[in-house]
Amino acid sequence: MEKRQKSPASESAAARSGTAGLLVEEELGDIERASPGGLTSRQIVDVFTSRGVRFSEATLRKYVQLGLLPRSVRVGRKGKHRGSCGIYPADIVRRVNQVRTMMAADLTIEDIQRSFVRFKDEIERVEAGVRELIAGFEREAKGPALDSERRAAIEAEIVSAKQAAGELIRRITGVEASLSARAGASAAGTAVGGGSELF
Repeated sequence: MEKRQKSPASESAAARSGTAGLLVEEELGDIERASPGGLTSRQIVDVFTSRGVRFSEATLRKYVQLGLLPRSVRVGRKGKHRGSCGIYPADIVRRVNQVRTMMAADLTIEDIQRSFVRFKDEIERVEAGVRELIAGFEREAKGPALDSERRAAIEAEIVSAKQAAGELIRRITGVEASLSARAGASAAGTAVGGGSELF
């Protein structure tokens, strides 16, 4: 990814605000498009350290523990005895960028946490309810009361419902992230947002 040149005036303004080296919207979009399967912790750290931002895997883990970032998902590596590695959704770079921007604006960790969790509990309840409902549908579809043709049709409907539910949760999460980003951006002067892959 090619690094864009900044004018000396914008560089000094970025340095003064503590946002030097952070990513702009176009760069965030490029990373998300280039990594649809997600990123490892090492790749995330490299995105920032390559721009001169002090950021480490320990800091990444701390942000996860504080609830500022989603947890990684273990994904098996191809090949025998290769083990697995933790993969984060690609939009985690956007969230790290947002946290760093908010910190540069002198917001406390508590302020940032409050900004990120305003609607988190409600979203998690909706997600858990939808997952439970779909699991119930799947159990019913496997029952003996349905003939194979009817079962196949219902299973196809369930797959379609799962995809629609996943899209709904992603959109809701995106709205929440945008609202959180607005709160941070009003203090930091930068608009960022995004949502996690939940289904």
